[in-house]
Amino acid sequence: MFTVYVLQSLKDFKTYVGSTDNFERRFEQHNSGRSKSTKNRSPFKLLFKEEFQNSAEAKKREIWWKSGAGRRKLKEYFEQLQK
Repeated sequence: MFTVYVLQSLKDFKTYVGSTDNFERRFEQHNSGRSKSTKNRSPFKLLFKEEFQNSAEAKKREIWWKSGAGRRKLKEYFEQLQK
């Protein structure tokens, strides 16, 4: 099972989108500062995650979330949560 996830830094409140085949391990790496891309922004909270059967599907979805359309959808999603 492959997971695409969206984290939010509790330090600067920015989001991070990633994918992995072991979410628990990867989430711990982000929060412990062992991930190069997020080490200065921990701790993180999980906003949501999606599961896929294979890595190709997960990677495609991760790329979409990182695109302009995906970022706009994230923004809309969080604006709805705040209402």
